[in-house]
Amino acid sequence: MSHKEKLANQSPRGTWTRPEAYLGAMVRTRSLRLRQREKPRTEPEVPRLLLSTLPFLALIGLLAVLAVAIMIVAFPGNQPPPKAKQVAAHEQGVAERGWFQEAQKDMH
Repeated sequence: MSHKEKLANQSPRGTWTRPEAYLGAMVRTRSLRLRQREKPRTEPEVPRLLLSTLPFLALIGLLAVLAVAIMIVAFPGNQPPPKAKQVAAHEQGVAERGWFQEAQKDMH
């Protein structure tokens, strides 16, 4: 059969005129719309203060207090001055008699 004969032999009551065809098309259209519908959001559109912003503000505040405490403790004005070392007076060019012999004995 040729293409023209197939078109001519079709009944005037085509498959598209039956009620079942319309109902099937309506069901397919509805299911397509439901599938393409926007999914519900999992996150709120407006951020919640207690869940998002407040923990970060508390953490930043805690770090700021810790930084200030470290600066206060590390400031040099709060620590006592270092003790001066007592160095024995040493005259250059003067040594006790026999120091070299004692040093040689200590080495051996």
